[in-house]
This record gives sequence, C-alpha cells and structure tokens, in this order.
Amino acid sequence: MGVTSEAKLAEAIRDADGPLSVQGGNTRGMAGRGAALSVAGLSGIRLYEPGALTLVAQAGTPLSEIEEALAAEGQRLAFEPMDHRALLGSSGTPTIGGVFAANVSGPRRLSVGAARDFLLGVRFVDGAGRIVKNGGRVMKNVTGYDLVKLMAGACGSLGVLTEVSLKVLPVPETSATLCLAGLDDHAAVKAMAQAMSSPFEVTGAAHDPAKRQTLLRLEGFAPSVRYRLDRLRDLLASTGADMHILEHDDTEAAWRRQRDVTAFADRTGDVWRVHCRPTEAPEIAKRAAAEAHLFDWAGGLVWLRMAPGTDLRTRLGKYDGHATLVRADAATRAAFPQEQPASPGVERLRAGLRAQFDPRGNLTGEQAGRP
Repeated sequence: MGVTSEAKLAEAIRDADGPLSVQGGNTRGMAGRGAALSVAGLSGIRLYEPGALTLVAQAGTPLSEIEEALAAEGQRLAFEPMDHRALLGSSGTPTIGGVFAANVSGPRRLSVGAARDFLLGVRFVDGAGRIVKNGGRVMKNVTGYDLVKLMAGACGSLGVLTEVSLKVLPVPETSATLCLAGLDDHAAVKAMAQAMSSPFEVTGAAHDPAKRQTLLRLEGFAPSVRYRLDRLRDLLASTGADMHILEHDDTEAAWRRQRDVTAFADRTGDVWRVHCRPTEAPEIAKRAAAEAHLFDWAGGLVWLRMAPGTDLRTRLGKYDGHATLVRADAATRAAFPQEQPASPGVERLRAGLRAQFDPRGNLTGEQAGRP
C-alpha cells in the first residue's frame, strides 16, 4: 500500500489493525515486520532558499533530487549521508526522510555534526494517526527543537516523517587528502588524533588496516588547503609514514568509498558498526578478531566484518560504546538484537515515548539498526 498525501497517511495509520512496515526508498534495511506502507509518493521540494541556506522537502523526495538542486546553487548536505545500497545489496532510491529517520551521517560528522544537527523542523504522523508539526524553517525559529532531534534516528518508531526542513552549506572551492602509508592501528589512531587536535581543520580522518593507509581530508579555498596540507605534513613527519596527496577528484572518490564502506560490499559475513572512544578503537578491533575492519571518525567509528553468526557484543565485553548489527542473515538477526540492549533507565524512557507517540503499537520499531 502506498500513500500520496499526509492526510492519506494519517488515515492509513488510524485504520491499521496491526503493525506497519513503513518504507520510503527501502534502501537502508529499516523495514519492520508488518503490513508494508510506502511513503515514497510524498515527494517534492517545497521550498529552497539558497541565500538562507535552508530547504524544505517532503520525506519521500529522492536524495538525488535534493543533491542536484543543491549542487546547482553550489551547496550540499555537509553531513554526507551514506548510501547503503552496495553494502546491504538493496535497490530502490534513497529518500531524504530515510536519511533523517536513521540519522545517517558520513565521515564529515566529526567536524560538522550529524544529520540531526542540520534538521530544523519536521512534520510527521504518529502511531495514533495524529499529524504533528515541530520546529521551524530557520535556525532562529525552532520551537520544540528537542522533538525535532528526537525524530532523527528514531527509525520511524515514534512517527512517520512527512516533511523535513533542513540547513545546508556551501560547497568548498576544493578538497585534498593527505595519505599516510604504513601505520598500524595504534599509530594511525595517534596520528589521526594529532591531526584532529591541530588548527588545520581536518574534515575527515579514516584508516584502512588492510591497505595500511590513513586518510586526512582538508577542504576550503585552494591556497588555504595547500598551506594546511604542508603544515599537516610537517606535524606528522614524526610518524615515519610515507606521505602523498590525493587531489580533488581522487579525494572525492576515496571518501565516497569510505562513506559507503564499499570494501565490505562484495564480501560475505556480518557487518557491525561500533561506536567507541577513538583511543579504544585498536583494542576493540583486536578483541573482535574480525575478518576485516575499518576506522572512521578518527577511530570513533569502527566497521567490522565478522564471520556469520558471531556474537560480537559478548566477544567485546565491556567498553565505552555500543555495537549495531547492520548486515546479517535472518538466523543471525533472530539470535541478536540489531541495537545494543538499552540500560533499564533508558528503556523506561523509550517505553514512555512509545506509549505517548504510538499507543496502539502501529509503528513496530523493529528495524534493522540505526545507521
């Protein structure tokens, strides 16, 4: 079943006699167990004001349509949302609603913030079929801002997004990446920490152990980027790594691969995301004994490709963070919850929110993790 208006969506939710599996582009593995309800028909950019750096779009609007409109004005979604299709083997068209429902944030998150930090306002239909509007269209008019943030990352378990208002940013003149070759995990995390604590405005810091390659991205005006690359090279000379520079086009391609975790796309095995302290990342990778791993966010995000059916959470034990199961077969998903089990206090808060926004349990909230 598909809907083409907010009113029809509200009616469908009110009339539902069981759980619903709400889908937009259905590319991010968020579909729950229930009757399919597509909101892809809620599509179109409602308002775009380049001078105010704001855009309003219906939730089913294809992400590509929004990116094309922004590119025509020299602007972009600064949080560079991941495209999950290669990693998950999904098809379809990613939508802006799916991006915010899952709070999908890429490598630039460590410098500009997550998707939710760019969300100014929302319209959504809750589990009782009530239409709710919250937030605004500009930063100075964000009444109820906390509810806006709450919807980002809820994966539709509290309400179905119908419209989003968001902040966008200009595209920098150029970008380049300093590549360090030959570092092990510990040395790479130390180098990334040095780069991030420097005044050189690094907007991406990642490490691929299989290639023994560490990537540090800089963006901005060309003379500034060149100057900062030279200074960053000087700063990291003590690492002993071989260094070279990726210019703009190669930088864009390298960070798309990092963003979309394409190194795991055509390989078998379960895929997990672990959020942790960057300093803990090497130990996390060691304890996981994964078939392969990648570091992003200067080590704050660890991607792990595990043998099918591995109980990663038990293997990792106690640490300051959490693990999310992103890709696995049906048997593994049945054995392990996609999200890290919440503490009793947090679960009580979640239960209270579900009782308020989804009193009849129409919105299953049984999605496959929150990217």
